[in-house]
Amino acid sequence: MSYIDGFVIPVPAGKKDAYREMATKAAPVFQEFGALEVVETWGDDVPHGKVTDFYRAVGAEEGENVVFSWIVWPSKEARDEGNKKVMADPRMQPTGDMPSDMKRLIFGGFTPIFQTGSSEQAPRDSATRELA
Repeated sequence: MSYIDGFVIPVPAGKKDAYREMATKAAPVFQEFGALEVVETWGDDVPHGKVTDFYRAVGAEEGENVVFSWIVWPSKEARDEGNKKVMADPRMQPTGDMPSDMKRLIFGGFTPIFQTGSSEQAPRDSATRELA
């Protein structure tokens, strides 16, 4: 069964393109080291809750949007090994101004307990598609 890494991070609305550029460069590295799929989504219908919400979870400030992302791995073992390689790869070292505050990134690894259907049939190689 697959294994999922999930992420939520606040990104200033004006840095959407910079975030997309960073994610577009990182995705092939994750795939090179075993990830099956990398998905980055930009919040466009994220409600503010009365008790909790995505904005509060990451301490989003005025003018920031929420990015929700996930990486699909073949297994937890593949993820653990792949992440070690990704973190050691020089291409993944920060260069210059980051488009988001990484201190407010929340992340975790998840074992699927139910799955139906499938996500859009994306190529399982390093090819990526940019969506609007």
